[in-house]
Amino acid sequence: MSTAVFAFEEDHAPAARLAAELAVPLHAIHLHRFPDGEALPTVAGGFATALVYRGLADPDGKLVSLLLAADALRRTGVRRLVLVAPYLPYLRQDQVFEPGQPLSRDVVGRLLAPPFERIVTVQPHLHRTANLATVYPGPEVTALSAAELFAQAIGAGADALVIGPDAESDPWAADVAGRLGRDHLTLHKVRQGDRKVALALPAGARVAGRRVVLVDDICASGGTLATAAEILRQAGVRSIDALVAHALYDAAAATRLRRAGIRQVVSTDSCHHPSNSLFLAGLLAGALREEIRS
Repeated sequence: MSTAVFAFEEDHAPAARLAAELAVPLHAIHLHRFPDGEALPTVAGGFATALVYRGLADPDGKLVSLLLAADALRRTGVRRLVLVAPYLPYLRQDQVFEPGQPLSRDVVGRLLAPPFERIVTVQPHLHRTANLATVYPGPEVTALSAAELFAQAIGAGADALVIGPDAESDPWAADVAGRLGRDHLTLHKVRQGDRKVALALPAGARVAGRRVVLVDDICASGGTLATAAEILRQAGVRSIDALVAHALYDAAAATRLRRAGIRQVVSTDSCHHPSNSLFLAGLLAGALREEIRS
């Protein structure tokens, strides 16, 4: 077998599901920490292609160990390195918003790109970034959509209205709704003064009595989803659930979402979180099987 999945301990469960889908071995990346906090990963050898699975939520403590593991794999003779990172961090800071700030997207992109021949991710958080290849120069970049997983979670026969909480989520909400053969709505921003922006339903939207499913790529603070839910609840919807690709929010945000009227948040396993119930292994394996055949 010339291909294997490699993963750090905290990524074992989703990496094991991926390895099972691909019918390849899974090898642990053993991580030692020196007393001063420096990382020393150790990897198994004997493979031509390494699929390195790395969950990159809370990324600052993970990026260095990932880069060191990539170097270790090269030194064992690996010829093709593929980073499988369902969640890619630092894409939100895609421009310098205030003087004195970094362009974080490009700094991290230049760190992650050089060691790998390919990067595979899911539903990247893109605003003003038209092409991920400009962020990660060099490797092939594959960005997968979780829309079909979301459509399956909603159910073809369900009487649910798909809603994007803001304009940035509109293309994805349209994609999910289209797979179910139905329309969707997107809330829009209404400026209330120089510094305050609120969300509002489109004119003429009829949501009273409907079951609503909010879809978004990331939930970090929960603010956008909570605000959207409060507006929908005031408009008389019957129930509100939410589907998010990357769940980054904490217990306080979860409480905020419940109080706003969201019954349940369901997320993919791109980031370890209590809301995980949609597994990405099948989606990822579909894109990675070519690595096994090559």
